[in-house]
Amino acid sequence: MKREKSRVIKTVARVMPAVVTIIIKKKLDDVKKDIEAERAHSKDGAAIPDILSIPKEKIDARGMVQVDGGSGFIVDKTGVILTNKHVISEPHGEYVIITSDNEEYTAELLARDPVDDIAILKINPAKKLPYIKLGDSSSLSLGQTVLAFGDALGIFKNTVSMGIISGLFRSITAYPDPHAAGQEMRGLIQTDAAINPGNSGGPLTDIFGRVIGINAAIISDAENISLAIPISAATRDLRDLKKHGKIRRPLLGIHFTALSKDLIKKLRLSVTHGALVLRDHPMQKAVIPESPADIAGIIENDVILLWNGEKLTPEKSILDFLELSDVGQKVTLTIFRDGKEIEKEVILGERK
Repeated sequence: MKREKSRVIKTVARVMPAVVTIIIKKKLDDVKKDIEAERAHSKDGAAIPDILSIPKEKIDARGMVQVDGGSGFIVDKTGVILTNKHVISEPHGEYVIITSDNEEYTAELLARDPVDDIAILKINPAKKLPYIKLGDSSSLSLGQTVLAFGDALGIFKNTVSMGIISGLFRSITAYPDPHAAGQEMRGLIQTDAAINPGNSGGPLTDIFGRVIGINAAIISDAENISLAIPISAATRDLRDLKKHGKIRRPLLGIHFTALSKDLIKKLRLSVTHGALVLRDHPMQKAVIPESPADIAGIIENDVILLWNGEKLTPEKSILDFLELSDVGQKVTLTIFRDGKEIEKEVILGERK
């Protein structure tokens, strides 16, 4: 019988061995405390499962309970693994890696990115592991073929789906936990390749098997809209970890809102673009004390017009410029204040 021999099949065969399952476990006592706390804060405590309802197969010999899971992928032969930060966000959790050959390893958490939804884990295998090469996410094209890998729904292991790049530089506010504050995610890759819960943290590759993104989110009320973090962010994190022993992200130190036509009209501003330095909450400060922005003399109600001569717009905000900057970098900001344009030099700090 003839078999199909396509580029896709070859790529799947090469990538799949480097895709891993991540199992999150917690002590039974800690799970019990979590359930009791959730019941105490819930309007309908009866709707929250009882500790006795946990299936026995999810409790191991050490009394550890499987509470969640996700996907990841190996990026070098020594056992370094990339995944999403929200996959490994469980307090006091233990992270178990299951490789494609069903070997189990306890993972060490090396770093969490303080901004992007990226985390780096490490296992210590007794043998060399298959790994995937990281590609370049800076030159992607609409319509480009992509493949998404992972454990769909935490049930269907070794799942792959195919689609195209449907959009670039997408922005959303994500809520990984119903009780957590929203996290703004920018610069995302949009694809119609199916990504489901459990796929989070798996690789999004081009048709040649080079990783271009990390599967991160789906739009629950839509069809065929999946989002991935560009791999350039993870490449930077891996470089920082190797050089500094941690992930270093730059800090400016302000709260701001991007100016829209409606906001410009409402505030009667004589500018056409920029970022208004403004507190998000009455208890906050618009400029963080002793931050680089504070040291440079930026104050509330300043409008930042330019970053090193480039316009700030809703499509390219301060967050986008910070994404491309380094800790310790000197930046020239053009500020609109009291009807005049002034320049401020800021040396970016390090976000903790």
